[in-house]
Amino acid sequence: MTDDVALVERFLRARGEDAFRALYRAHTPALYALAMRLTGGDHIEAEDLVQESWVRAVRELSSFRARSALRSWLCGVLVNIRRERIRAEWREVDAPDIDSATEVSVPDDALDLERAIGTLPEGARDVFVLHDVYGYTHREIAEMLGIVEGTSKSQLTRARTLLRNSLP
Repeated sequence: MTDDVALVERFLRARGEDAFRALYRAHTPALYALAMRLTGGDHIEAEDLVQESWVRAVRELSSFRARSALRSWLCGVLVNIRRERIRAEWREVDAPDIDSATEVSVPDDALDLERAIGTLPEGARDVFVLHDVYGYTHREIAEMLGIVEGTSKSQLTRARTLLRNSLP
């Protein structure tokens, strides 16, 4: 974390390309993996999310206070961009029926956890991936997503229940 803080400070001081390049190389693979899981494996959308996350991160890097790891902060940026996109899409079309939004189905021919995670409702998927896959605490998730810890916990319970009921 100290290396990240030093690189951030170096970048902010002189907009140093070498500092940015080091940050980019260190964190992009993790951001891309998170984006792939959150988008259900959509490579194009995942790449676009990572790109937009870096653009926003550079613009807002001066607000990074090192209370958490830079990677946590960057993941929060990515998740928030994704949520903004979802909200924008929902404004363009009617929101899906609640019953169909909570159904989780997995192809009969294979147990595919990635695909099952991809079918989870958005909030539950976000919390499940951040908590169970990446190991963030409910406090960190709440900070990233702008929710309370209790909501994070209930979304995780919901995601686990839906996955358990959908997998053979």
